[in-house]
Amino acid sequence: MGLRSRLWTGIALARDSVDLLRDNPGLLWFPAAAGVAGVAFALLAFGGAVGLLPLAALADASEVALYGGLAVGYFGASFVVVLFTAGLMFAAREVMAGREPSVRGGLAAAWEHKSTLFAWAVVSTVVGLVVRAIQESDNLGAVLAGALLSASWAVVTYFVVPVAVFEDEGIRGVFGRSVDVVRDTWGESIGAEFGLGFVHGILFLGVVAVAAVVFLATGSPLAAAAVGLPLVALAFVVASTLNGVAKVALYEYATTGEPPQYFENVDFDVGGDGDAGRTTSLGRFGGDRNDRI
Repeated sequence: MGLRSRLWTGIALARDSVDLLRDNPGLLWFPAAAGVAGVAFALLAFGGAVGLLPLAALADASEVALYGGLAVGYFGASFVVVLFTAGLMFAAREVMAGREPSVRGGLAAAWEHKSTLFAWAVVSTVVGLVVRAIQESDNLGAVLAGALLSASWAVVTYFVVPVAVFEDEGIRGVFGRSVDVVRDTWGESIGAEFGLGFVHGILFLGVVAVAAVVFLATGSPLAAAAVGLPLVALAFVVASTLNGVAKVALYEYATTGEPPQYFENVDFDVGGDGDAGRTTSLGRFGGDRNDRI
């Protein structure tokens, strides 16, 4: 299939994700709470480090205290975001199975896999810091290598969180299993990224347009910011939720061979692999999918 087919498949996937979200707006609480909790955790950790600086200075260990607090805040905030993302994916899968989702149920299911999710948060954060350091280099070759590494990492880890939650894989197994699912849905995943990117672009362009209208009407940058910033936060929450929902839909199709509820009209087969690979994946991990929730 060509680029156009993948794009339209991605747009259909994004559209059906919007339909699911419209019927289940409570899913928005997951990324919203993740953002608030992550920022709060990071601020508390950093504040604690700053508060300890006077005591650490007496022990000639101020830098250790500061960097320790920053590390705790950074990794802790990453874990909080991953935990809520996993909760969102569990809740979205509940909807696709015809059950009633809940924030408490989603977080409880995610917490059952806290060790793997925490390890993933640490690994992804460290890799992200390394990639950022490479990309900030003045060497063009290093910048290109960093971009290639970033893209490869994003592909390899695309389904890490749903695999960790739905298949109870440990940190050593999630990467290989994620690659398996990506291999089964490479065309669909590309289409989803195109389609969701298109929807996200519309969301954020709408925010910019509203802020621009407010600025033109009032002539006040503060008024435009007061209106625009909350809308940016809302757009980010909606975009994050749609990403999670679409990824679960792709995962469900890859592991069952059937489109989940809300996505029956999506032509998933844009990768040209047919159902053979998906049957292999399902046979490999087998069983009733509800037994793995």
